[in-house]
Amino acid sequence: MAPKITKDMTIYDVLQMNPGAAKVFARFGLDCGECLGAASESIEQGTRGHGLDSEEILKALNALFDE
Repeated sequence: MAPKITKDMTIYDVLQMNPGAAKVFARFGLDCGECLGAASESIEQGTRGHGLDSEEILKALNALFDE
């Protein structure tokens, strides 16, 4: 079964699970690989801080594991 990425996971943890996640974050205008907050911010915190929809990003991130 594919890993499920949730809104309370840290951005860093997601990047460690699949480096391709950086491209997904970038597609939404987030440069998470360079952000110091990536290690401590959850996906929900990071997306909310940038005025983005966390559900849309979670869908795209989880699709990485469907490939």
